Amino acid sequence: MSSFGTNRTLAAELKEIKRNGVEGFTVDADEDNILSWQVGIFGIPGTVYEGGYFKASLTFPQDYPFNPPKMKFDTFMYHPNVYTNGELCISILHPAIHDETSGESLNERWNPTQNVRTVLLSVISLLNEPNISSPANVDAAVAFRKWREGRDNEFEVTVKRQVAASKIVAEKEGIKVPLTQEDYCIKEKKEELFEEIYQIDDGPGYDNEEDFEIDDYGCDDDDDENDDNEEAEEQSEDDDE
Repeated sequence: MSSFGTNRTLAAELKEIKRNGVEGFTVDADEDNILSWQVGIFGIPGTVYEGGYFKASLTFPQDYPFNPPKMKFDTFMYHPNVYTNGELCISILHPAIHDETSGESLNERWNPTQNVRTVLLSVISLLNEPNISSPANVDAAVAFRKWREGRDNEFEVTVKRQVAASKIVAEKEGIKVPLTQEDYCIKEKKEELFEEIYQIDDGPGYDNEEDFEIDDYGCDDDDDENDDNEEAEEQSEDDDE
């Protein structure tokens, strides 16, 4: 894909995410370089990362989406799958090449059907369920295993310390970090849900929502049709008399 095609693909992805939103993260891009994105990942409520605001950067190759972006945390991350320099190690960001030493199958690796949304949702999942079989940070992996087994709390203490530091950054940037599942999850706007249900894109006869009434079950308003049927039945009874 040409650089023009890549830029157009990324611009479309950025617009879609900003328009619809998604649970768990925020994104933005450099005005002069669509290949460089800034990411903010929120810790999942109810986990040790709750309240965290973890900043990272995504750098895209010129042939995206045929090859994956690279992701690096700017916020210090004590995590089994994050190198001490912030670089993330996750299967979905590995090129789809056969590597027997990795222990990964090809279907776990990058393919052109993936996008920024699927990558970041995978990263959020990884935060709470790290892969400790081939860690990027061995010390963090050992600490996580001990913490999970209830033998030591070093991992939790360290993570909560980095969460506290990230909250200061969020406050300075005016970022509201979701602390409940209700706030964490994105709810579709009424008009977007309307378009999704009926697959209507301002076509003829349905210029806006008011032109197509919806009852509580998402069905079209058939009161007029019922009125016509009632009138026909009344007329039939009169004729019989």
